[in-house]
Amino acid sequence: MQEISIYLPGILLAYSAFLLAIASPGPNILAVIGTSMSVGRSSGMALAMGVASGSFTWAILTVFGLSAILSTYASALLAIKVFGGLYLLWLAYKSFKSAASTHDIEARELAGGRRTPYGYFKRGYIIQMTNPKAALAWIAIISLGLKEGAPLWVGAVIVLGTFMLSVAIHLMYAVAFSTPAMVRLYGNSRRVIQGVLGTFFAFAGLKLLASRA
Repeated sequence: MQEISIYLPGILLAYSAFLLAIASPGPNILAVIGTSMSVGRSSGMALAMGVASGSFTWAILTVFGLSAILSTYASALLAIKVFGGLYLLWLAYKSFKSAASTHDIEARELAGGRRTPYGYFKRGYIIQMTNPKAALAWIAIISLGLKEGAPLWVGAVIVLGTFMLSVAIHLMYAVAFSTPAMVRLYGNSRRVIQGVLGTFFAFAGLKLLASRA
């Protein structure tokens, strides 16, 4: 029980960072929204599952990669945390910049014509796996939850937990944004949402830079 209490705050912080990261629509989310609006809810859900599966793959690769590095070079944890903290501060800057902008989100149908459900799933997976920002984001997220000498179960809890959150949130986007009214509602709240995201990312980034363990 004492071991769980040591790692639980970091795990919850990693979950929070992940949730807020996907609350701000990027190329993957916009693809899900655009597909749901233009093609249909089922196609959007298939694309969403592909994106979530890609996110799961990035999470596994990041956990094993960072764990291998830390097991060999314990001092690398400091460099990883500095990198992760700086990336979170960059996300804060982007969120504040978006909050100050009057430009709304643009959700469009994917190029290349209509696809089968499997085709949309595959396209979603490719979108997520070929997004370089996904790798950077996962390094920041995992570094929030991993401490030096953390047991394997900590990484497993982060990976499985974020995967379930990813499936739930991406499917929610596909269902909710299958109507133009939801896009308008989000557009009206976008600046407030981005301001909240920027505040959290700034807090998480500074916390990561200030931590030493």
